Amino acid sequence: MSNFDYESLIVDIPDYPEPGVVFKDVTPLIGDPQGFAAAIDEIAEHFMGKGITKVVGAEARGFFVGAPVAYRLGCGFVPARKPGKLPREVLSESYALEYGTDELQIHLDAITPDDRVLIVDDLVATGGTAIACAKMIEKMGAEFVGFAFLMELAFLDPRGIIGKEFNQEIFTLIKVD
Repeated sequence: MSNFDYESLIVDIPDYPEPGVVFKDVTPLIGDPQGFAAAIDEIAEHFMGKGITKVVGAEARGFFVGAPVAYRLGCGFVPARKPGKLPREVLSESYALEYGTDELQIHLDAITPDDRVLIVDDLVATGGTAIACAKMIEKMGAEFVGFAFLMELAFLDPRGIIGKEFNQEIFTLIKVD
């Protein structure tokens, strides 16, 4: 684990996107050259040597964490997008959010049974996005290696929720209790 103080670069936004929710804004961390580099390097180094061939990142904040992790691992990046954003045939998966529902899609040819896939996102709260991505990876026949997040809202028990469906490793840099 790094000695970098990631939490000092996270800003709490009360009542966003709705009353009672405290949004954890990671954009200051992403905007800080040392913080961003430390976070990407730490996630990538944790999974280095595990034969990962693809990183999946969920729209949209998963893109700016997942893509540089994929680059550092020397593998491909696969965007999991909202409906209607991908131009070719897709696989879709609906999921529950902490305050609603949504859907993600991946191009059908983006992942093959020969791939070893890591899911990377900025934050895990109730695990819905991560579970949707993992389900699509399994449906595509690939080997799913694990999850990596900048931040985990541990008080919502995402590990327990994800653990009911998947037993792969969950790696996070920041845990909020």
